[in-house]
Amino acid sequence: MTDRLILFDIDGTLLMSSGIGREAKRLAMQEFFETTGDIDNHVFGGKTDWRILADLLEPEGKTVEEIGQIMADYQVVMTRHMEAIKDKFEVTPVPYAMELIKSLRDRDDVWLGLVTGNMEQTAYIKLKQAGYDPDWFVVGAFGNESADRDDLSRLAVKRARELEENPFTGDKVVVIGDTDADIKAARAADAVAVAVTTGYVHRDKLISCDPDFLLADLSTFEDLILV
Repeated sequence: MTDRLILFDIDGTLLMSSGIGREAKRLAMQEFFETTGDIDNHVFGGKTDWRILADLLEPEGKTVEEIGQIMADYQVVMTRHMEAIKDKFEVTPVPYAMELIKSLRDRDDVWLGLVTGNMEQTAYIKLKQAGYDPDWFVVGAFGNESADRDDLSRLAVKRARELEENPFTGDKVVVIGDTDADIKAARAADAVAVAVTTGYVHRDKLISCDPDFLLADLSTFEDLILV
């Protein structure tokens, strides 16, 4: 029986995407909604794509519920735009992230998963661009599935429990991310909260959210957490 479930955020935790997500959103929103809202000034970090759309389109009178109803169709459009522009952006692994993933894949006591604000198909594009195989991650929950990131951590754990028939309780679930929202999402799933300073949120902000572990990068993850 698998001992640990380790759930990774993507942007700022596994990879740096150099703005491909923002540009793909801009193109998709212009086509789908004929407006991009205040996309240039909007802070994406820690939010789901569903929530980002709802925030940007609130001035147009769109509700969170209405956005949810069109997420499947919107994902098709945004995926097409991201595929079209991906070669113009350098998407690279965060230092030590690829090394950690490869090391964890060699273990028989862990399952790897994703909890990300990215929609499923665009998440896979970014991962492939950075050199990750999406199949390395057995379970996941994505930004097209809820406007609330806390829902996603709970959903990923639920899916893992159903697949593995393992309760995955307490310190057997680890959520890793680079924002305060990732720490909050870990708490929502009663998981160990690991924050890394490789992303978009200042170290002091992460400290104020009281993660179980705060790492400069992922090079020490196995030695500190998987003991």
